[in-house]
Parts: sequence; C-alpha cells; structure tokens
Amino acid sequence: IRLVVEEGLNQLPYTECTVTTPTGYKYEGVKFEKGNCGVSIMRSGEAMEQGLRDCCRSIRIGKILIQSDEETQRAKVYYAKFPPDIYRRKVLLMYPILSTGNTVIEAVKVLIEHGVQPSVIILLSLFSTPHGAKSIIQEFPEITILTTEVHPVAPTHFGQKYFGTD
Repeated sequence: IRLVVEEGLNQLPYTECTVTTPTGYKYEGVKFEKGNCGVSIMRSGEAMEQGLRDCCRSIRIGKILIQSDEETQRAKVYYAKFPPDIYRRKVLLMYPILSTGNTVIEAVKVLIEHGVQPSVIILLSLFSTPHGAKSIIQEFPEITILTTEVHPVAPTHFGQKYFGTD
C-alpha cells in the first residue's frame, strides 16, 4: 500500500523549496503544491488511508460508499463526503482491488458531479484485472491508474482479510 501511495504522490505537482533542518542546515528540497486530497472508496479503500497519512499527515480525505446490487451487479452510490473545494484539488482515488471497474466508474462519475476533472484523478490500486482497467480507461481516458499487478483474477477477499471479517 505504501509503495503505491508514494508513487501516486510522485505524480502530484510540486515546487522546489529550501528546508531548514533541526540542526540549522539548509537543504534544497521540494514540497507539494496546495490542492491535493485522497478519496477512499469504502470499505476496502480505507485500508489505504493510513499509508497516505503516513506520507502526508495533513492531507484531506473524502469518502464514497458504493455497493453493487447482488442481482444486477450495478454499482449504486450510498454516501459521498468530500472536502468542499474538491473541484480545485488533485485526487488520489484509493481502491485496492479493481475487478470489473464498475465501482470506480461510479466513483469517478460522483467526483465529476462535484466538479472534479478526470485528468486530475489518480486511481491507486493494488491489484487490477485487465477488464477492469480497460473499462475505466474506455469511460475516462484521461484518468491515471497506478497498480502493482494486472492479472485476470483479482483477490476479491482483500477487504475481509484486511479488516478481519472473513
């Protein structure tokens, strides 16, 4: 999780700055430009929040709850809470297991309804299926997807294992 989050952060805009260390030494470094946030797709996306907080303590985090209907497999949005100025921010969308892509597509639609452009969304995922990634790119070609592995079979039990509810 931490490696994917760090690579996602590497994609965000930054500026050069001078950092003064606790010993008084001046160091030429970089800092993130203002206007970044994370959005976790509940519940499994929340597993990635700590990795983001470890790297950026004060970053704002929004949440979306989307569940698929058991019969139709259509994703439905139940809850969405974002920073009020999310339309001005770069968004790290956190969802560890990308299977069909339906959930992420619905989440991106909600973000668009709140004024976020797909070009500023970076999807952070641990495991993706080729079908899921292709579905998202076909719907939103401007989105960036970062994942550790693309494989035809996704480990769908990630959330249960991570939260100990299996």
